[in-house]
Amino acid sequence: METHIEFTTVPIVVPSAPARTAETGAQVEFHGIVRSLEQDRTITGLLYEAHVPMAERHIRRILDQIYATWPCHAVIFIHRLGWVPVGEASLYIRVHARHREPAFRFSMDLIDLLKKDVPIWKRPDPPPQPPVL
Repeated sequence: METHIEFTTVPIVVPSAPARTAETGAQVEFHGIVRSLEQDRTITGLLYEAHVPMAERHIRRILDQIYATWPCHAVIFIHRLGWVPVGEASLYIRVHARHREPAFRFSMDLIDLLKKDVPIWKRPDPPPQPPVL
């Protein structure tokens, strides 16, 4: 399985998408977009932080684990760090596989395990401070 893992502090640029092999029959893309509500509170964005070397190790372990059940040809994983305003992507995943089911399931399992196991943290913008009188 070909993998590309990237962390960036600038808006995510989606890479071109050629088929990875002549056997690639499915390509699934996921864009995780920052929405305007976080825990029922309106926000203007999220601040993402990560321990990048540890996060990358966890992601590679997760990719290998999922591959054992849902083989695929290639995975591209890009996560944004720093301030990400509402409406912009904080996460991009592309999976190339022989068939659609492994591609979709690989993507879903990756996102679920990412949220559970990988040292990436998000914080909503700080709550408004009351005016000093």
